[in-house]
Amino acid sequence: SNTNLIQVRHATKKSGGSTSNTRTSNPKYLGFKRFHGSKVIPGNIILRQRGTRWHPCNGVGIGRDHTIFALVEGRVVVHYDLATQRRYISVN
Repeated sequence: SNTNLIQVRHATKKSGGSTSNTRTSNPKYLGFKRFHGSKVIPGNIILRQRGTRWHPCNGVGIGRDHTIFALVEGRVVVHYDLATQRRYISVN
């Protein structure tokens, strides 16, 4: 009888698996740049934050991205106001 033989090649290596958790965002470097008692000059960044977790007080300004920076020369003072229950940063 005339039987046609068909040759089939099978995979000899298992295909590599895929993963979905490999992407990470770049670091944002948030937090204090000058701590309580540090000397600062106008323009020095004191704190980088998302939202106003810390609020500006005397001698500091707040940027469009909520960055707190020195407006005057002096020392950084960090304090908590019980009445308003807010954390404040000032430069004296």
